[in-house]
Amino acid sequence: MMFDIEGFPPYLDELEKIYLWGIQVYGEKLGPFTPAVSPIAPDGDQKGWDNFLLNCQRIFDEYGDIPFIHWHHYEETKMKLYIERHGDINGVAQRVLDNLVDLLPLTKRAMVLAEPSYSLKVVEQLANFKRTQDEYGGKWAMAKYIEAVETEDRNIRREIIDQILKYNEEDLTATWAVFQWLKRQIGQ
Repeated sequence: MMFDIEGFPPYLDELEKIYLWGIQVYGEKLGPFTPAVSPIAPDGDQKGWDNFLLNCQRIFDEYGDIPFIHWHHYEETKMKLYIERHGDINGVAQRVLDNLVDLLPLTKRAMVLAEPSYSLKVVEQLANFKRTQDEYGGKWAMAKYIEAVETEDRNIRREIIDQILKYNEEDLTATWAVFQWLKRQIGQ
């Protein structure tokens, strides 16, 4: 399971907010991209979290306790924040936490890169991953989400959210590509 989220830090919003929880199963049995998007509504934060937990429960029901592979500590930190904020339906969030695997420290321990950083956007290039979007990135996604929230045109909003979803889906695919590349590099 690849896992990636998109959100706002507390200084940009009155409340630190995750507006997209993206997951997808890779490997022998590829699963569909399964995003949980927080609706643009007063209770959207809670609904996005609840939908994410329901998506995770379905994954656990089908695959058992599989690893939730992510890049860096952001996902773990926000999972803990959301458990405190909105609770943990049937212990699903704790189960996700118990199955988290942060690929960044594993990459750092496995190899030294002749690159300026270990960001996913840098390391994915070493794994020969190619994105389809010309514009992307966490700051780009935040700006696009603000644009979606501020427009009254539902069609434009849908188009913007679709762009953000594509970015998140490609982050998941990039994480999978880096995971596979790393396994080849260490001879697994």
